[in-house]
Amino acid sequence: MLKWVCIALVVLIGLLQYHLWFGEGGVRELNHIRHRADVLEEKNDRLQARNDRLAAEVIDLKKGLDAIEERARSDLGMVRRDEQFFWVPGVTAERSILEQSATTLQGDPEKAAAMPEEVAP
Repeated sequence: MLKWVCIALVVLIGLLQYHLWFGEGGVRELNHIRHRADVLEEKNDRLQARNDRLAAEVIDLKKGLDAIEERARSDLGMVRRDEQFFWVPGVTAERSILEQSATTLQGDPEKAAAMPEEVAP
């Protein structure tokens, strides 16, 4: 009789362990959910950083004319009335404008936060 009780208890413990490790709501599913949560958290962090940069750019565009002027120069190719524009074939203006902006923004952290990651100092 005691032998059958021990066997039943061992089988019951085995079934409970199987359910714990491989069943619904078990350790395997928990690890899968944690992995998905980590992936989503990384994605949210990247998107939050992008939103912060865009918010800083919006504030800069609302407050100062420098950002509007910079945007007009880089995106639209505009120049002032008192300036002369020289086009040099084979030279990309965007890279030189971004490098120039990066050197001028080193002292201003608000504007540096609004710059793209690869240019911000």
